[in-house]
Amino acid sequence: MNFSVSSFDDLSARIAAVRDEHRERFPGGADGRQPVHTVYVPADRFSRSTPADFGAEALRLLNTHTPGAGSFGAAFGLDPELAGPVRERVAAKLAREPIEDVRIDFEDGYGVRSDAEEDAHIEQVVEAVAAAYQVKGLPHYWGVRIKSFADGGHDRAMRTLDGFLTALRDRLGRLPGGFTITFPKIVAAEHVALFAEYLDRLETALGLPSGILRFEIQVETTEAIFDPDGRIALPGIAAAAGGRLTAAHFGVFDYTAALGLPPEQQRLDHPACDFARHVMQVAFAGTGVRLSDGSSNAVPRNDGPDEVNATWQAHAAQVAHSLRHGFYQGWDLHPAHLPSRYAAVYAFHLTGADEVIGRVRAWHEQAATGGVLDEPATIRALTDRLRRAVDCGALDESVLPAS
Repeated sequence: MNFSVSSFDDLSARIAAVRDEHRERFPGGADGRQPVHTVYVPADRFSRSTPADFGAEALRLLNTHTPGAGSFGAAFGLDPELAGPVRERVAAKLAREPIEDVRIDFEDGYGVRSDAEEDAHIEQVVEAVAAAYQVKGLPHYWGVRIKSFADGGHDRAMRTLDGFLTALRDRLGRLPGGFTITFPKIVAAEHVALFAEYLDRLETALGLPSGILRFEIQVETTEAIFDPDGRIALPGIAAAAGGRLTAAHFGVFDYTAALGLPPEQQRLDHPACDFARHVMQVAFAGTGVRLSDGSSNAVPRNDGPDEVNATWQAHAAQVAHSLRHGFYQGWDLHPAHLPSRYAAVYAFHLTGADEVIGRVRAWHEQAATGGVLDEPATIRALTDRLRRAVDCGALDESVLPAS
């Protein structure tokens, strides 16, 4: 065959270089299991039994207010055929693994304390974490939220993290797996870079492996969406983290307050929050940085059925809103949030599950003989959905295609 151009080797090399750079920046989704929620517990209230206590209280509320499939379906607006399987799996989850990820909070949920008081709570938390770890009572993921660098709390933030990790090393001799730091209220990529530099120093001082201290940012300021030059700020923030960034969590109430929304409109499903979440999705797609939605401020004032059911309906609706928008993780703040979290998540995964399983299996069977029904990208998305359902307990491992 004749060609008009004698050689395009130089172009091929440059094309390959662009491809390799793109793959480095966009390696794909994160490996491993993503939790369906992060439960925030103020540091002064955290004890070795906190995860189990949350589960026991959540299960008590479930059995008290929805003792059967009928009442459960009515509480969460589920079809009768779906209500029974969802309730059964929710009850089993609350008994087995009520919290998938816990964050011991030294920031907004904890408040501003004297140095002596916060130092004392660090010691208390270290003992609680060590005791929970030794009896396998820590959730799969866990960590601490420190104070922000944006509002003058930087010295306290660094002192708290140093004191916590130093005492935990001395107590256990190691850092238990699944540990994450939450870095809140990002207003500048430079703060993220400085925090990453601090973690470098901390690892060296503690004798930890380089890069083991990883963190998630909280996107809860307008400056985290657009930088002062009008560019989307999140890619620069991620680059400043130096490979330590694991996730970006949306902060509903600080963000809506920064926009000047009135209190009654400061809610997770406000259109202004949808805009911020969509920016986060575009900025972090394919980077391996996971996304989490924020929290609901609906909590029951007492154990009465009206209060509990109103909380469940509001919270479940907001969880469903997040799921529809592709945010598969959110914040929970109260034991009453656990039944509605799992009810909404399991209903989402079980609705249409048979169709999803059938499409994935059909594609794999026909792919083996050379035929394809769906686009590969569609099958990847459907398989990811099944994997998330299995990870959280909504479906059994048998639904996944053989690897």
